[in-house]
Amino acid sequence: MNTRILLLLAAMGLPALEAQQRTSGFVPTAGGIQLYYEKIGAGPQVIIMPLGFILQPDFERLASPGRTLIFYDQRNRGRSGADPRATLAAEVADMEALRAHLKVERFSAIGYSYLGLMTILYTLEHPSRVERVVQIGPVPMKFGTEYPPEHRNQDSLESLVSKAAVEEVLRLRQEGFHEKEPRAYCEKEWKVTRYRLVGDPAHVEKLGPGHCQFENEWPIRAGKFWAEVRMKEMQNLVVPRDRIAALKQPVLTIHGAKDRNAPYGSGREWAATLGNARLLTVPGAAHQCWVEAPGLVLGAIDTFFKGNWPKQAAKLAK
Repeated sequence: MNTRILLLLAAMGLPALEAQQRTSGFVPTAGGIQLYYEKIGAGPQVIIMPLGFILQPDFERLASPGRTLIFYDQRNRGRSGADPRATLAAEVADMEALRAHLKVERFSAIGYSYLGLMTILYTLEHPSRVERVVQIGPVPMKFGTEYPPEHRNQDSLESLVSKAAVEEVLRLRQEGFHEKEPRAYCEKEWKVTRYRLVGDPAHVEKLGPGHCQFENEWPIRAGKFWAEVRMKEMQNLVVPRDRIAALKQPVLTIHGAKDRNAPYGSGREWAATLGNARLLTVPGAAHQCWVEAPGLVLGAIDTFFKGNWPKQAAKLAK
């Protein structure tokens, strides 16, 4: 366990487990797609986290003797197989395939960004399998929902990073550099777009070097997929609010008040609609809020998975 994690664990009062049982591998799913996963620990409380390649470096500190943490990359993401037509329904089915393959009876889930929606879709389809859910920066229930100005962040990328840096990335794309040198372009684009993920630009280096080592994350692939497939799917997605309101599982919705990728109002709407939910607001933070406030966010999640509501979490009026 590296020094950074040890220090953060100590600051949060969480145990540092030097010798944890670790396994990794691939799970076969529909269409022959292989999902990469890493499993840490062997405790009775199981927590499953998609987008493992993003979450694992920080969320490993949730480990404890009584828990099993399972990180995995969805189809078309990270180290898993590529599927340029992947649907949300396929991702729900993949979560179920992973659960069955690893012989997990019941688990809690952490869904970041659009996976805050996907994990709820899974819970609606497989309610007997889910104990608790954490949503972090969840996208709106309905694409295009307008929220009050105080519940959305509309500052521009140019206000966070130099105009010249933005124009340089645009020029490279116009010249086709993203197609000729996809990894090199990915790294250059990350240096600019990463600023959207933090509320305070001073925190940007905490995000790390990005994920351009994975071909699935290159803009030529990920950007095309989101523009041509996932965004169109989400525009047409209708999730009945009465079904969401009827869910009994405790849900902790965590949202940065300065989120630019999924508006803060979205987190408030989820917390007010779900049958048994509370909202943890992270002041001044954006989409990757746990990087800016690790003690608050990860401490709250740890408390929640111990069966208690974090004291900072608020119950919103329906």
